[in-house]
Amino acid sequence: MEEKNNPLLCDPVEGICGIPDSAANSKVILQNTEKPIRVIYFTDPICSSCWGIEPQLRKLKLEYGNSIEFEYRMGGLLPDWSYNSGGISKPSDVAHHWDEVSIYYDMPIDGDVWLEDPLHSSYPPSIAFKAAQMQDNEKSILFLRILREMIFLDKKNITKMEYLIAAAKKAGLDAEKLKVDCETKAKIAFEEDLKLAKKLGVRGFPTLFFFNNTGNNEAIYGAKPYAGYESAILKLYSAAPKNQYGKTWESLFEKYDSLTAKEFSELSGTPRNESENLLNELSGKGILVELITKNGSLWRQKI
Repeated sequence: MEEKNNPLLCDPVEGICGIPDSAANSKVILQNTEKPIRVIYFTDPICSSCWGIEPQLRKLKLEYGNSIEFEYRMGGLLPDWSYNSGGISKPSDVAHHWDEVSIYYDMPIDGDVWLEDPLHSSYPPSIAFKAAQMQDNEKSILFLRILREMIFLDKKNITKMEYLIAAAKKAGLDAEKLKVDCETKAKIAFEEDLKLAKKLGVRGFPTLFFFNNTGNNEAIYGAKPYAGYESAILKLYSAAPKNQYGKTWESLFEKYDSLTAKEFSELSGTPRNESENLLNELSGKGILVELITKNGSLWRQKI
């Protein structure tokens, strides 16, 4: 099926964005970690299905963060536009598709970036992430979140260095070092990620491999409900303690700089409609700032 080889034609039902190159499955022996579970997460800054699982991953880290160690790897979703398949052969074809995916995942995505300032590749922001990761792992995850908000909500072409620099500064990274590393060490690190993805047989994003220290593993391909990720952890580490965390809006916004209604609902356990009503009420009072897009909103605490 030609369609399934198109990297930007993400299947919302399967919850995965495919890559064009074939890859053979291979077992990889991975080093032990300090925590009982290691998660290797193959993703891409412009992967809409990866944006779709942000609520689940944020909850997973809050509930099982003491037991799991996340390792983010870039997979190389869009090398360039040299292919022509699956109904998406040029940037403008992505715009409507992203609008549809946004509705499916209930996460704000404005596909008009592909009409207004289209990206030529996902490699530059992927390399920039590796540069950020070299500086600070936690800040690199924040950097990736900022990049995703830039493209999915602000319609920014995140292949441009000006936006990568702005995101680095916002994440508290050394922006000048990041710029230099993007031309050198980060490119090598990105190539290593691509090699590992091929070795592990990664065919799309998101792909998450869960490993325990005895070598057993579980793989989850595509966007899945929270219970699917939780189940993978408990299969490998049945004694994993579930952390209790603050579920009030104050606690959640102290932990995360920004939240969508879907994220707030997932993290707080509040019904989706009630979550949006509360966030709207808080923004109406001037406590939160709402970023409105044609396909949904994101809220931040007022600075």
